[in-house]
Amino acid sequence: MLVRFLLIIPTVFILVTLVFLLMRTTGDPITAALGGRLSGAQLQERIVAAGYDRPVIVQYFEYLGQIFTGNFGQTISDNRPVIEVVLTYGAATLELAFYALIVAFIVGIPLGMVAAYFRDRFPDAVLRILAILFYATPVFFAGLLMKLIFSVQLKWLPVSGRATTSSELELQLLDGKTGIYLIDALRSGNPDVIGDVLAHAILPGITLGLLTAGIFLRLVRTNMIGTLSTDYVDAARSRGVGELRLVRKHAYRPALIPIITVIGLQIALLLGGAVLTETTFEWKGLGFQLAEYLQARDFVAVQGIVALLAVIVALTNFIVDVIAALIDPRVRY
Repeated sequence: MLVRFLLIIPTVFILVTLVFLLMRTTGDPITAALGGRLSGAQLQERIVAAGYDRPVIVQYFEYLGQIFTGNFGQTISDNRPVIEVVLTYGAATLELAFYALIVAFIVGIPLGMVAAYFRDRFPDAVLRILAILFYATPVFFAGLLMKLIFSVQLKWLPVSGRATTSSELELQLLDGKTGIYLIDALRSGNPDVIGDVLAHAILPGITLGLLTAGIFLRLVRTNMIGTLSTDYVDAARSRGVGELRLVRKHAYRPALIPIITVIGLQIALLLGGAVLTETTFEWKGLGFQLAEYLQARDFVAVQGIVALLAVIVALTNFIVDVIAALIDPRVRY
């Protein structure tokens, strides 16, 4: 387990290095972000002040030194510490990922059980195709389709945002707000605000959640089929236990262990999908802000946010591995 934890360091190091070098392929960040808006003399002055006139290798080692001290840089477009940006917008992304995981569990696990129960029959074939569609459909396309059907045509749900203006004002005035709208809405005690926040969360949560639901469906199906053919299940079947009870009582829990082990990997997938989901639904989280910085060509902000996300994903994977080892004694790292 100690080795597993120490592997976080080279993982983050490699990703930070790749992002740093890729960001420098188009030149210095100052020119990329502010070129055309400042005169040549002003640009050169800022480039020298920021140290981007020095060799790339010198800038690289200086950047590594800053990261080790917890300094992930200062954004160029709005002059804010990257840590502040992550703390400000990260709560919204965390909330969206939470909704997406709930959808993935609610949809993927029961449908995976059904597919395993009807193995190689018509319902199984339909659900396997559905799982492929969930996973293969681009997030932005699914989001636009959801908006077109449920917001534009049926007018059941809001088109975009995390809440209406009146609800956001009430949440902003709340003392000790967390930035997670559902928690803040519950603390406000206003049923209208709670309903408004949940209504805005439905489409983004479903759009991002179905991406992971397809993976969960396939995993549960595959593992339950394997579990249903084990000796202890055969023994229960010989005692006259019905197939439905075998699925629910005997094969269900062992099939969930692989789900726990891949949750860490799905965090990275969810964060990647959050960029497109948040942009599609104007859900102002970290993904939305990252897209804004990319459009502004603020490479300092982009590399800082990606580096922090790498740390978050690596730590999450380690925590999930520890939980999996505690749940299943056969798992060892």
